Amino acid sequence: MAKQSLCIREKTIFDGIFTKYFLKSLFALWFKLAGWKVCKFPPEGAGVAIAAPHTSNWDFIYALGAAILQDVKIYFSIKDSLCKVPLLGRWLMWLGAIPIDRSSKGVGQVQQIKKFIESQKKQSENGKRIFFLFTPEGTRGLVNKWKAGFYHIAQGCELPIFLAKVDYLNKETGVFHTFQPTGNKKEDISAIQASYESIQGKYPKLQFPHYIGRLPTISDSEAAIIRALYSLKGVATKMEIGTKAKVAELSSTMLTLLIEKGLLEKSNTNNTTTYQLTFAGKGYCLHLSPMP
Repeated sequence: MAKQSLCIREKTIFDGIFTKYFLKSLFALWFKLAGWKVCKFPPEGAGVAIAAPHTSNWDFIYALGAAILQDVKIYFSIKDSLCKVPLLGRWLMWLGAIPIDRSSKGVGQVQQIKKFIESQKKQSENGKRIFFLFTPEGTRGLVNKWKAGFYHIAQGCELPIFLAKVDYLNKETGVFHTFQPTGNKKEDISAIQASYESIQGKYPKLQFPHYIGRLPTISDSEAAIIRALYSLKGVATKMEIGTKAKVAELSSTMLTLLIEKGLLEKSNTNNTTTYQLTFAGKGYCLHLSPMP
């Protein structure tokens, strides 16, 4: 007998008065007492959200709290076997679970998820925030690469990628940047991963990409340079950077300092000196503003 596939619920916990009043008050009190805060600028509309690093079951609780406090309806990916457990499965589906069949028979589920997301996009056009949450590691254990399903779904549904975090060092959770896919999957994912290297999970030794510590401190002028290079989308000369960044006196020393911090790299071609962001620099830029 063929296995019956699970259907994603349209009405979830986020659609009820219980969430709007009771859970919102509960999480507000808990976050205040525990010293946690939520990222200030939640994106509007629908998007594919990724939450990393994922090293503990507590990650979901904090992400859920951020969603409830900011009136976000979330759907999250989870192994379909858990959704088939009596009582637990019904509860997970009520929370907004997207059951994922990771066997070879689950190939068609990507289309199922895309179809459901398309149906929910209409709600987002009416002012609702709807996030489709994925954990790119796919597990709480240590991995050496991300699963790229979230990227393909975002591209296929023409949705932005919301970069969400649960930062246990700074006690902050929520979306810190809205990323627009360029179509270059390798470059995009490398830049996104670089932005997570400075975010500490509950168990840093289990996270990927590996935790390298806090972001280096930079000045407002240096931040303007990074933004300028990011928007130029490639290599640029010192003059082009200065014009785009609107820095009155862009010195070579300032660029050298950014190179020493690992955020820029310099090259010489045909007697012309150019600069470009490293992946660390691109990742840093994603923390500078909530929008591209």
